[in-house]
Amino acid sequence: MGMAPLDTGSGDSGYRPLAEINVTPLVDVMLVLLIIFMVAAPLMTVGVPVQLPKTSAAKLAQPREPIIVTIDAEGRVFLREEALAPDAVLPRLTELAANADPETVVYVRGDRSLSYGQIMTIMGQVSTAGFAKVSLIAHGASDGAGNGAADATTGE
Repeated sequence: MGMAPLDTGSGDSGYRPLAEINVTPLVDVMLVLLIIFMVAAPLMTVGVPVQLPKTSAAKLAQPREPIIVTIDAEGRVFLREEALAPDAVLPRLTELAANADPETVVYVRGDRSLSYGQIMTIMGQVSTAGFAKVSLIAHGASDGAGNGAADATTGE
């Protein structure tokens, strides 16, 4: 930064500071630092090479088959592919809830011709069985009128 002579026209030669910042050196330094970090970062994650031992323990997170309750157009209830009698739905869901993770989501699929009450009855049984998260599955709009979502869900 420098001082430039100020010509006031009265014969005084005064100086005033320039209000300009030269950012070129700053940009140069930042680009050099960026390149250094880009080269050094992969070298820092390599670590020490070791021969890891083998184990027979099970994996921590086993993928589970989702719990899907389906109600067809005739009102029959299916748990996954298993047909259930109307009075056997709640005991079967309670049995599954006892063995399931508390964060398990139960998906409910209902035929569009069913009444709202029939779907809500099944959702109530799922909740009574001990599942805290219930989701509804629906097809997205194929005519372009909807948002195109593959499923609509409701949580907790």
